[in-house]
Amino acid sequence: MGASNHTDKERQQHDYYATEPKAMELLLAEEQFSPVIWECACGEGHLSKVLEQHGFEVVSTDLIYRGFGDPEPLDFLKESLEDFEGDIITNPPYKYALEFVEQALNSVQPGRKVAMFLKLQFLEGKSRKQFFLHNPPKVVYVSSSRLICAMNGEFSKYPSSAVAYAWFVWEKGFQGDPIIKWIN
Repeated sequence: MGASNHTDKERQQHDYYATEPKAMELLLAEEQFSPVIWECACGEGHLSKVLEQHGFEVVSTDLIYRGFGDPEPLDFLKESLEDFEGDIITNPPYKYALEFVEQALNSVQPGRKVAMFLKLQFLEGKSRKQFFLHNPPKVVYVSSSRLICAMNGEFSKYPSSAVAYAWFVWEKGFQGDPIIKWIN
């Protein structure tokens, strides 16, 4: 029940909730990234396509092939790209969010960035507190208007959201207090 969202609705089997592309546009308006981005939970490419439109070289992988990205499944929690030199940006499966952040920070070079689109409540929790004390995000961009994550990428079925989200941005090696900013 660690990933409970306190609802009686069925969760998607592989925790696939696609991110509204607007979320990526908002992040890119605030943050600079490496020319090479690894989108390691790409789903159907909602975030990757925005990054590509902005001129980034995007490596798009996922555990489940959904018609976009590398057709060869890649379990991000068990595999990494050898000698990867870029940044990692994704909306991870929430039940594995902490593990995704840890793996991403282990997969990037010092000074590179990891940006994760997560529920604002990711800031809570005793185990995450210990993680944050040793790995503080550099910036947290809180979405002041609700953005949508749609089960199975079916945005027409989810016209609004009751969940507060934020972009958490880590810079490998950063030590200090996070900055909180509001977007949209």
